[in-house]
This record gives sequence, structure tokens and C-alpha cells, in this order.
Amino acid sequence: MTIIINLFIVLIAITHLYILWFEMFAWETRGRKVFRQFPAELFPKTKVLAANQGLYNGFLAAGLIWSLLISNVAWSYNVALFFLGCVLTAGLYGTFTASKKIFYVQGLPSLIAIVLIILKRWVL
Repeated sequence: MTIIINLFIVLIAITHLYILWFEMFAWETRGRKVFRQFPAELFPKTKVLAANQGLYNGFLAAGLIWSLLISNVAWSYNVALFFLGCVLTAGLYGTFTASKKIFYVQGLPSLIAIVLIILKRWVL
């Protein structure tokens, strides 16, 4: 179970590092492909805002990676739960305000990881 939990955490962290990259460094190229529904003229005007969002995604990834480096199991799970909760919250907000696809990319994986951690801590 620990391996599966850690795999989810790693995959979620990698996803957020990818989001960091395209929002901070490839907003006007890759960002246009990810957000096809946005008008092309919007991307140069929102480059700084996207970079700020990318930085926050980097913080989420850093927190998830940090949780994997903590040797105390209880604290490792507590830190992971906090950052997974942040990812889930962002995913739900994005689902209701931007695109339903965000739930499948961010919300669902973090929700699964949270459930697995809770099951491991309190049931198994």
C-alpha cells in the first residue's frame, strides 16, 4: 500500500511540475495547446499571471516531494495530506470555474491518494 501511495504522490508532483513549466516558461506556446478555448490574444496579456499560478503549482509539487523525504511515517502522511488537500481544493475549484477535465487531472488523483492514506492509517 505504501508503494501505491508514494506512486500517486510522485505522479501528482510530476503533474504539478509540468504545470509549473508550461505556466511559467511555455505559456504562449504550450499554454495555447492546453487552454484551446482561450483566445490567442489573451496569452501575451496573461503571461505574468500564468507564471504566478505556475509558481504556486511548484509549491504544491515541492510539498508533495518533501512529504516523501520525511522519515517519520506519521509526519510524512500529515504533510502529504495537507498538500494533497490543497491539490484537491484547487482541482475542485478549477473543475467548477474552468474545465471539468481539471477534476480528472488534479482532483481525482489527489482524492484517491487521500483515501489510500486514510485507509492505511486508520483501517489497515
